[in-house]
Amino acid sequence: MSRFSNTVIGLLNLITLLASIPIIWGALWKARSSTTCENFLQTPLLVIGFIILIVSLVGFIGACFHLAWALWLYLVAMIFLIAALMAITIFGFIVTGAGGGTNVSGRVYNEYHLGDYSPWLRKRVEDPKYWMPIRSCILGSKTCGDIVMWSPVDYLTRDMTPIQSGCCKPPSVCSYEMSMMAQDMDCFKWNTDPSILCYECDSCKAGVLEDIRRDWRKLSVLNVIMTLLLIGIYCIGCCAFRNTQRAETDYPYGENRMSKVRPRWDFYWWRWWHEKRRQIY
Repeated sequence: MSRFSNTVIGLLNLITLLASIPIIWGALWKARSSTTCENFLQTPLLVIGFIILIVSLVGFIGACFHLAWALWLYLVAMIFLIAALMAITIFGFIVTGAGGGTNVSGRVYNEYHLGDYSPWLRKRVEDPKYWMPIRSCILGSKTCGDIVMWSPVDYLTRDMTPIQSGCCKPPSVCSYEMSMMAQDMDCFKWNTDPSILCYECDSCKAGVLEDIRRDWRKLSVLNVIMTLLLIGIYCIGCCAFRNTQRAETDYPYGENRMSKVRPRWDFYWWRWWHEKRRQIY
């Protein structure tokens, strides 16, 4: 029974070790995929995957081979990992709290406005150095090509992705029969040229941010579940560490029996002091 926690922690770390492999693979695939036009989540996923892999491996080795030093490193790393996941999760919920689309009368799809999103996200897409690669990626992904053959009825009855709604058509408020002075600025940026469309519109940037927001929300929920799981594993790991220490020091028989017990560093000082006191008194 004393080794039960070691078995459990070894099994759980084996599971988390195997689970880190698809996380790493998913991050690498996301980085290489030509259809993925934002990289907000690629680096965090890759870092989290490698950290979980290394920490799980240390915990698995420490639990299976009853190595107290390995379990100690594992528990210290787990504290930092849990704290980092909690910080990322809180930051993610704060950053993605604002945003979301607005309904368009008579349409199934929503439209998105850049001003609805958090300043931190807006700053990223408003930077030309960051936006130009995203723009090129959207253009190369043929996202707008999927709706180029839509009829007016399709625009009334079919849904769009946030990027299609923001980048592939002008905003619904645009009316080119009225005075241009009363138009939204995105109406001036719209062009029927397939290489231009509304790729420079604020609505296009808002559509990209909405995609990021949805992905980040899903990741934040996963982080909450992962944090609770790691806290439970950490508690079991503490029991395994205590059992391993007991195996190295408390067993009277067996391979872990100590031939000599070294006194603590202050033992001789303590004995000398008490002998002096006896001589004096």
